[in-house]
Amino acid sequence: MAITITGNKSLMPREFRLGMNQWSRTDGTSGSPTWAGQANLGMVPADQDFGDCIEIVKLDSVTSLRYMGKTPISPGTYLRISTRVKAIAGNIPQVRIAGYAAAADGSNVPGVVQVGTTVSLTAYGDVVEVSAIVGTGRREGVDMAWGRQAAYGHFGIDLIGDNNGAIRIENIVIEDVTAAFVAGMLDWVDVRDFGAIGNGVADDRAAFVAANAAAGGGQLLVPEGTYYIGADLSLSVPARFVGVLKMPRSARLALTGKFDFGTYASAFGSETEGMKRALQALFGFTDHALLDLGGRCVHLTEPLKVADYAPNLTSFGNRRVIANGQITITPGPAWDTRAVSATATYNPNNPGVLTNVSNIANIEIGSRISGNGVGREVYVNGKNVAAGTLSLSQGLYGGAGTRAYTFTRYRYAFDFSDMESLSRLNFADIEFLLDGNASAVMLAKDGSMNCFRDCYFTRPKDRGITSIGTACQGMVVDRCEFLSNEMSTLSQNRTSVAINVNANDTKIRHNRFVRFGHFMVAAGGGHMIDNNHWFQGDTAQVGVRFGGLILTRTNVQANVTSNYIDNCSIEWTNEHDAKPDFEGDEYSFGGLTITGNTFLASDTTLGFNWLVVKPYGSGHFIHGLAVMGNVFKSLTNKITRIDRVDTTFANLDYGRMRNIQFQGNMFNGVNTYVANPVDITFTQATASNRWLVNVDTSLPFNGYAKKVEAVVATSAITNAANARVTEMPWVQPSVGTTRKQVALNWGAATKGSIALRVRMDDPL
Repeated sequence: MAITITGNKSLMPREFRLGMNQWSRTDGTSGSPTWAGQANLGMVPADQDFGDCIEIVKLDSVTSLRYMGKTPISPGTYLRISTRVKAIAGNIPQVRIAGYAAAADGSNVPGVVQVGTTVSLTAYGDVVEVSAIVGTGRREGVDMAWGRQAAYGHFGIDLIGDNNGAIRIENIVIEDVTAAFVAGMLDWVDVRDFGAIGNGVADDRAAFVAANAAAGGGQLLVPEGTYYIGADLSLSVPARFVGVLKMPRSARLALTGKFDFGTYASAFGSETEGMKRALQALFGFTDHALLDLGGRCVHLTEPLKVADYAPNLTSFGNRRVIANGQITITPGPAWDTRAVSATATYNPNNPGVLTNVSNIANIEIGSRISGNGVGREVYVNGKNVAAGTLSLSQGLYGGAGTRAYTFTRYRYAFDFSDMESLSRLNFADIEFLLDGNASAVMLAKDGSMNCFRDCYFTRPKDRGITSIGTACQGMVVDRCEFLSNEMSTLSQNRTSVAINVNANDTKIRHNRFVRFGHFMVAAGGGHMIDNNHWFQGDTAQVGVRFGGLILTRTNVQANVTSNYIDNCSIEWTNEHDAKPDFEGDEYSFGGLTITGNTFLASDTTLGFNWLVVKPYGSGHFIHGLAVMGNVFKSLTNKITRIDRVDTTFANLDYGRMRNIQFQGNMFNGVNTYVANPVDITFTQATASNRWLVNVDTSLPFNGYAKKVEAVVATSAITNAANARVTEMPWVQPSVGTTRKQVALNWGAATKGSIALRVRMDDPL
């Protein structure tokens, strides 16, 4: 704060030689008795030490001398009141500087110190200086701190102690000593100058508000101490914290002048608490939409749960960004996973609810449920203890009944599970350095368009991004890297999941995922999964492989385009269907486009497949699948084929297959090439009027030879006598017990070579 001083001359009291009618014998206020004409005061015109001075004979227990002029007191200004005295005769008293602290209306400011340090005179004739410093702030060296209420003062001295002693007093000097406390050109104000105490008990909010108002375009200094702020506080100027703040959890600190993590961490003396307070402010009004971590490593000692830093925040929909830093986990019990066992009843007609839940009080919202009949990545997103019910993120395929379940609660650096709705939250340029201690982000129950851009998820303990509801609607994950904590673990032993979603329309693009149990478990539909690289291999020589991308809706309406899919499958299931059997009035598997991807496998079992369809109920079929323009390559071992139906629960109805396109794919290290339609060549060596052509395994999913699109003779068709036959055969598809043969029927016994184009579906 730059303090303008008019000059010490303007502060100086009237000299004694000019008369004593402006010098009070009490407190200096208007109307108080003066020293003019008093018998116990005499003027001394030429003292050898003082020059012009006065001599007072002390007659009262406290003999006061106060200048009746008003000396102004301004915040940030410090005044030194001084004089020199000496004992002349009689008893020797004690001396102190004293003053009257006046408010703007002239009343005395209560509760402030109005006297300086008492000085003893030791011998006659000894010159002793008496001084004291007065100001508004409680600073080292200030004898009388009067606070913001003081407007002016009446200053002088007190003589105390024994009476009947003569004392000579030099003219009193009042001078500005602010420069001794604050350099004149600094552009900041000190909250202590406005009455802040900093003892952690007294509420210093008013002092902070006043200092903020006085700072203008400068800055605020919060010196050493603990400053209790009892209610919301907004600071519109940049603040520098040497001391720390103490605030109720419900009170919000809005640093609108400089909104960044570093300032909040300094303000609260803790990176975890600073992050909580910064988030609390971010989701309130700060005049800022971005929380800049400033390239800092933020060390978290506990999960950042909304209920812990903003207990009244249930929903938020304005765009907010957390950017530019690293989130580091400090190991400790706060990150421990908690598992609870309970029994519960499930009814497929009420697919999102468990009823009659035992031990429900101990089950946390955000817990993952596991047990018989439960698909992957099903979470608890609500509970009613009184009713004994839990709300689930997805249905359970296991049917009606009462079963035992396990509820596992992972710990996340950012945990928004307390919120009903959160939309448009962005993480940008953040590294989640989790080091196997915690998971990264749990989304709220509902919301949309939450985004992750240019982030690094390094070794999450269990999960990267978890959705327990529909806050993943339209989620964007772009240009991020996910590195598993299970790098050296065999594929079959991995349990981690990088991302799960429940809602629709996510955009997962330009990312890299390394050795998770699954890269993504995706319920919902409309997903666009483009230009990513996910790989899940291990060091086994003949290793088993599992799903990288898990799609759990039948009619998924999704595209998987231009990805590098390494040592894992695309697995397509309906495990989140509470009624997994095909019931007629619904879509079955369809709406999936897999285009322009590179598929790689190395050191796998021969039975590995890149595309696996796994129906959890009977009667399902595929109606809408395009696998086009992909490259499939197996290193070291040749695998049998690229595709498979997992019949653990049920097979597909191959008679109802429709609109399946397998075209333009390239195969390396694959024994069986598949296509639909597929071109088959066949030679009938001996004349027969019925040719049986084995389509065998060349159709996707070993499907039926259901349609024949074309028959072309590739040689002369002749009879047994080698005479040319010109008639066309009629065809019978789906012949034989496996329905994988095509019969060509001729009017007479013929022989020769033909090419057929066969489909395993109805094209329309």
